[in-house]
Amino acid sequence: MKKLVVSVLSVLVLAACSSEPTKTTEQPAKPAPKQAELSTGRMGFQRLYIAAHGWAPDARPYIITSQLTKESIGRDGKSGVWRAGFASNVRHAIKPFVWSGLDSDDAPSPGISSGVEDSYNPANTSTQAFDIGFLKIDTDKAFEVAQKHGGEKLLQKNPKQPVVYLCNWNPGANELVWHVIYGTGTDDARLRVAVNATSGDFLRVEK
Repeated sequence: MKKLVVSVLSVLVLAACSSEPTKTTEQPAKPAPKQAELSTGRMGFQRLYIAAHGWAPDARPYIITSQLTKESIGRDGKSGVWRAGFASNVRHAIKPFVWSGLDSDDAPSPGISSGVEDSYNPANTSTQAFDIGFLKIDTDKAFEVAQKHGGEKLLQKNPKQPVVYLCNWNPGANELVWHVIYGTGTDDARLRVAVNATSGDFLRVEK
């Protein structure tokens, strides 16, 4: 009788073991690719302004510009990469900063990075620093103005036409200007429209 009970128990144990589901090794989930982040000029600049003040508390910008990439060709005043140059009277130096919202081979690494510090001459008109209080108009508004002065027709003919944005101080007119450039830069521009960065008024079509 004891041998019969032992035999029955052995069969039950074997059956229970064979009924357990086969365990598989789980593979770790792959991280989702970073989604492209596009930003208007003022939003991108604010990030750079904070970083520049970590370098020099008196830092003031002298140029803001967008960068073209495969994922970002400047539509609606937005770009995936924004650059700005800052000047410091205390340090007698200038320093470039860049923000990137893209993770691609033709863009800087995502986040904020800075370039090499260089000497600063306040008399140099190409690095004429300006007060950020003048920067009231964003690039989406500047783009709308430029569209009404020739830009819309260009984009209808070529929907892939790149658009670059550049902001700097015009010492002759004592005003801050957004230059909306339909092209990869000033040298090959199909159209350049100047917009007052403080009031949003159309200034001129630039040659």
